[in-house]
Amino acid sequence: MNLRVGILSTAHMHVGSYVHALGEHDQSEIIGFFDEDDARASAFATRTGLTRYATVEELLGVVDAVVITAENARHAELSIAASKAGKHVLCEKPLATSKADGEAMVAAAEAAGKVLMTAFPCRFHPSYARLKERVRAGDIGKIEAICATNRGTSPGGWFVDGALAGGGAMIDHTVHVADLVRDLLGEEPATVHATTNNIMHGRDTEDCAMLTMTFPSGAFVTLDSSWSRPGNFKTWGDVTMNVVGEKGVIELDMFGQALDVYADTARGLGLSGFGSDADALMVDSFVRACLDGAPVVTTGYDGLRAMEVALAAYESVRQVQPATV
Repeated sequence: MNLRVGILSTAHMHVGSYVHALGEHDQSEIIGFFDEDDARASAFATRTGLTRYATVEELLGVVDAVVITAENARHAELSIAASKAGKHVLCEKPLATSKADGEAMVAAAEAAGKVLMTAFPCRFHPSYARLKERVRAGDIGKIEAICATNRGTSPGGWFVDGALAGGGAMIDHTVHVADLVRDLLGEEPATVHATTNNIMHGRDTEDCAMLTMTFPSGAFVTLDSSWSRPGNFKTWGDVTMNVVGEKGVIELDMFGQALDVYADTARGLGLSGFGSDADALMVDSFVRACLDGAPVVTTGYDGLRAMEVALAAYESVRQVQPATV
C-alpha cells in the first residue's frame, strides 16, 4: 500500500526537496498539488509534471496525507482543514505564526487521530543522532552550555513580509535549533533573551538575531539565527552546535558533508550535497508513521514548543529584557 500525498502550496523553497524525496520513496505517490498563485503553479507544474488541483477540498478528497509548504501565516488554515478531512499532515516549519494557531493545529490533528509532523529535518540528520548518542552515553558529562548557529542569506520574497512569515530571520532560523536543544537537553527552555537588527538588507523584518536561552538544569544556549551572509551564500545549511560538558566538548557541523557552490549565477540553495539527506530521512519517517503507525519523531507539539521559543524571543526584543517561554 502506498501513501497518496498531496502538496498544499509551492510557496516554500523546500517543496522541491520534499517532492523529490516523496517521488523516490517506494511507499509514497504524489497525487498532485494545490497553489492559488497561477504563475507559481504553472512553473511548478512545468518543472515537476504534477497535476494542479483547483481547490484545497478537491485535493483533500483524493489523498491520504498532505505536505504543507505554504507561507507561514497560512499553515494553520491548511493544516486544520486537512486534519478535519481525516488526512495526515507534514507541515513546514515554523508550525504557525501564533501560539493560538499552533495549539489549534495540534488539537485538530489529535481530534482526528491523524499524524501532525513538523518539518524539522535536522533532527533526522545522522550527525545529530551521533551527537545525541554520545551525550546520552555520558562522554562529556552534564551539558553546561551550547553555542549554536543557523545562518544564511536572506531568501527575499514573502519570507521578508512580516504578515506572511510572522517575522524575519529569527522565526525562520530559530525554530530548527530550538527543537534540537529541547531534544538534546530533554527539557524546555525557561527564558530567552534576544537582540535583533535589520542593518543587512534594509527590510522592515529583522535580518540579524542573537538569542540566549536558559534551561532549568542550569545549561544555557547561545544562537546566531541571522540572514547575515553574502547574497550568493546558501540560504540554508549552516547549522553548527558546540556542546560544552563537564568532561569535554562535542563540535557539530551538520552539513559538513557537502560541496558548496557560491556564484552569482547560482542563486538557489547554492548547495550540492552528498552523503546524508536529512529531508529524505524525514520524509521516510513521515511515510512510516502514516502507513505503519511508527512513532512521530518531530510532532506538532514539538513544532509548537519551538515556535514558542521564537515568539518569546520577539517579546524579549520588545521588552528589552529576558522573556519567559
